[in-house]
Amino acid sequence: MSKKIVTLGEIMLRLSTPGFERFVQADSFDVTYGGGEANVAVALSNYGLNGSFVSKVPDNAIGQSAINHLRRYGVNTDFVARGGDRLGIYFLETGASMRASQVIYDRAGAAIADADAGEFDFDKILDGADWFHTTGITPALSDKAAALTEAALKAAKARGITTSIDLNYRKKLWSKEKAREVMSELCKYVDVCIGNEEDAETTLGFKAADTDITKGELNLEGYKDVIRQMKAKFNFKYIASSLRESYSASDNGWSALVSDGTEFYHTRKYDVRIVDRVGSGDSFASGLIYGLVTGMSMADAAEFGVAASALKHTIPGDLNHATLSDVKTLMKGDASGRVQR
Repeated sequence: MSKKIVTLGEIMLRLSTPGFERFVQADSFDVTYGGGEANVAVALSNYGLNGSFVSKVPDNAIGQSAINHLRRYGVNTDFVARGGDRLGIYFLETGASMRASQVIYDRAGAAIADADAGEFDFDKILDGADWFHTTGITPALSDKAAALTEAALKAAKARGITTSIDLNYRKKLWSKEKAREVMSELCKYVDVCIGNEEDAETTLGFKAADTDITKGELNLEGYKDVIRQMKAKFNFKYIASSLRESYSASDNGWSALVSDGTEFYHTRKYDVRIVDRVGSGDSFASGLIYGLVTGMSMADAAEFGVAASALKHTIPGDLNHATLSDVKTLMKGDASGRVQR
């Protein structure tokens, strides 16, 4: 049977301006749905695994539309609770060249932020699960959401299930001080920690020396030092950092560094022309999880994750629709973009 991966988090309604229009230009919005943990569940289902998403959405047509969106890609939504006032919304304006993309949140009072751990039967949810995944976005939503995240991580650890978290700091949701307080507690129950250089600093207080994300400069030795500190404090089994070199809003360098605390592996770097970078970190996380849960080596899992997320940059929307064949072809070195006939 295929591996079962359970993810917990928020799914949101995404309203994005057509093409590269600015908010002030747009007369309409393109509609889709997404969210960190939902994006991971979709990608893993797309790779042939049993992706299961746990959340809470309002008991109305918008909540049902979000659920339907996940179901069309094979995600199990049996344990999504219904209730609350609304589904969170975010507005996206896609940048280009030197103009950055912009995100505006309208998610206060979302159903998941008021969910109680008692609404979820983790014995049933985690039955037969091989992996549990969440992100730092969910506990940032509210104290109740943080308590729910902790309860889920504890339940998974108690059952011997591998756990992972993508640090995913969102400054519009909480302060660095609050993030460090909460995330340092949650990471006690985490086996695999995923996050970029900025997230490691803001959520856990570790900083890579001689790195400036606004200049696109990377210092791998600095990251290795951060990883060693993270290993010493939390004893993670694996630590992975996506590495983005921001040449502009349109062109980035993309690679990753992964470690077990002793050995370090830096993946191939892809120079990507960006169509939509939202969800690219989630596609790296899902690719890494896919590799590790199916028995790939640390290095191969990282290469799979980077190739999958490089492809995601070329796909509109939050979700990564790259297939296993697409990812494996790119891993073999075919980045020509030639028409496949």
